[in-house]
Amino acid sequence: MKPSSEPCRGVHFLRWRRLLYGLSLWIGYCGLVQSAPAGPGPNPPRPYGPVPTERQLRWHEMEFYGFLHFTVNTFTDKEWGYGDEDPAVFRPTDFDADQIVRVAREAGMRGLILTAKHHDGFCLWPSAYTEHSVKRSPWREGRGDVVREISEACRRHGLRFGVYLSPWDRNHPEYGRAAYVEYYRNQLRELLTGYGELFAVWFDGANGGDGYYGGARETRRIDNRTYYGWPETWALVRQLQPMACMFSDAGPDFRWIGNERGIAGDPCWATLDLTKPGRYPGGSSEGLEHGERPGTAWVPAECDVSIRPGWFYHPAEDDRVKSPEELVAIYYASVGRGCCLNLNIPPDRRGRIHENDIRSLQGFRRFLDATFSTNLAGRARVSASAVRAPETAYAATHLLDGRRDTYWCTPDDVLTPWVEFQFPYPVRFNVVELREYLPLGQRVEAVSLDLWAGGQWTEFARATSLGNRRLIRLPQAVETEKVRLRVTRAAACPALSEFGLYLEPGR
Repeated sequence: MKPSSEPCRGVHFLRWRRLLYGLSLWIGYCGLVQSAPAGPGPNPPRPYGPVPTERQLRWHEMEFYGFLHFTVNTFTDKEWGYGDEDPAVFRPTDFDADQIVRVAREAGMRGLILTAKHHDGFCLWPSAYTEHSVKRSPWREGRGDVVREISEACRRHGLRFGVYLSPWDRNHPEYGRAAYVEYYRNQLRELLTGYGELFAVWFDGANGGDGYYGGARETRRIDNRTYYGWPETWALVRQLQPMACMFSDAGPDFRWIGNERGIAGDPCWATLDLTKPGRYPGGSSEGLEHGERPGTAWVPAECDVSIRPGWFYHPAEDDRVKSPEELVAIYYASVGRGCCLNLNIPPDRRGRIHENDIRSLQGFRRFLDATFSTNLAGRARVSASAVRAPETAYAATHLLDGRRDTYWCTPDDVLTPWVEFQFPYPVRFNVVELREYLPLGQRVEAVSLDLWAGGQWTEFARATSLGNRRLIRLPQAVETEKVRLRVTRAAACPALSEFGLYLEPGR
């Protein structure tokens, strides 16, 4: 028995090693370890161009999260406070962090970013470095902390939490001088160390102008590329919150899309050329809408937009909330173009999300759930023109397994392959979904889609950049027994992780 048992133990050892290897890849892609996997099996292709970091992969996975614009402006009916507001004006009558976070979660958001300090300089936490904060407000008798209540509610409801800290401060007397930069970093350190893990730190691009400035009431201009010492400020975030992604106009982790309508360019590449002059926050806006290819760094886009005309709550806008249909269109033009959607839902003067906003969000969520609950391609028989060896690791069937850590891939020299999906019965759909395997970079540059009709293939859609998630929304539904995906242009052998067909309600 001994001679035959040794090989048996060896086989079991190899099986367990392969199982653990596959498990480590899945964990790595979901953001639970520090290093990104190169592929699900042996012989993976080489990454192409810039690739995302582990923190960026985790950010990509979120796809949809929310902004909470809430401060003294909520009570003064302004968008930008001047900095001379009395802290006593901040007095929400029925603040409910759980209601706010629950509304976000039920809308499908996976995180919330709170305006801890907007341009007016008023702090929603009791900062040790200023009196211009909630500790001078009658709310909670001066013992309140909005940042803490929202962050803890996020943890209770399973959402990630992030903070917005405006670099511009129209209240602080030292703004525009070196002393303010130290003040700003001290406040940033408070937020980075006092409120648990952060998924995002958001740096606004509005910098310098007229303000109160401790009573000076003057205009102060700064060079927003050099004044804040951004490399040192970013290093502080990396040290204290290594998995937090940082936002500014050009990164370093994710960028602005170039508008506040929530609409990405088409194509929208996840890379930028950071060697161009002026690429620090507030610098050049060139390339933000579409990205740049080839780029020097992975800096994907966030699409930020408010559910109302303004960013802060204004009673006059209660009847101007975006409809579910408008939100759906924004979703396709943001998440559906490989970006993340950051939708602002401003708390009202009670400290709650208004009922009109809730109704719109509920209609939006119902529509998305009805559309994407079933992948109509799930039962298809799949064949491909080429598969990378070993075929079990890179088979085209991985496109339908619902996992981001597996993918279909071709040999290095096959750049324009096709995949065919044959269904047991005709399927009717008007949405196509595609995902690339992001740890290998953005490789595909153009695809075409064909359906089988009248004994021949007929093209019905095209797309360029794919990235994290590409949603192709057809003007009307089509029905067919076979669909073919053709990669018509690629910079490296394609690596696609998911394919889906969906039907919107009422189509």
